[in-house]
Amino acid sequence: MTTEQLQKQLVSIREKIQQALEQAGRKGETVQLCAASKTQTAQTVEQAAELDIDLFGENRMQELVEKYAVGAYGSHPVHMIGHLQTNKVRQVVGKAAIIQSVDSTRLLETIAQEASKQNLVQKILLEINIGGEQSKSGIAPEQLPFLLEQAENCNHVQVLGLMAIPPKCQEEKQVRQYFSQMYQLFCQARDHYCTKSKMEILSMGMSGDFPLAILEGSTMVRVGTALFGQRQYP
Repeated sequence: MTTEQLQKQLVSIREKIQQALEQAGRKGETVQLCAASKTQTAQTVEQAAELDIDLFGENRMQELVEKYAVGAYGSHPVHMIGHLQTNKVRQVVGKAAIIQSVDSTRLLETIAQEASKQNLVQKILLEINIGGEQSKSGIAPEQLPFLLEQAENCNHVQVLGLMAIPPKCQEEKQVRQYFSQMYQLFCQARDHYCTKSKMEILSMGMSGDFPLAILEGSTMVRVGTALFGQRQYP
């Protein structure tokens, strides 16, 4: 895809973001656009980095590390948005500005240990399995207070918010209910559970549903195919 094609897609995405904000009555607010660059080449990412994108998101550790090494993201931060195995934490900590997919005490502790070794504070989001799907990672909503408490006891980790991927739904009403539940959970965590954590980011909404996520309070959307086109898997 050429830079001109990317720009055209990006303009459309930005317009939809703005329309959703206006429809939701969120005047003066902004939503961060995370370009989900899974399977995209370093060259394509470099092209996108020249455009009005806030950050990049990678699902796979190896892709993040390889693109990071060649400077493909330019001055933009990159987030780890896919499931992260504990044995791959060392390669991601310190490179990912935020790890969005923290979904267990074990992963949390492994990240904290590695961050301590590197003498830094790793920013994270806690992933919620809002639909209770066995095929997806993330903690159950009722587990959030416990994991948040564990995170606040880790000196080298800072929670900045929540992330979720709701179930695929046929009806708009259904998916909005999941997004609404996430927003309520986000507000509860912000207002009642946090002492050190800063609930600033609610990362939800992807290519097929990001306007609906914004209507329900999302502050960051993760857009891949709507920007880059259909993924080409090896």
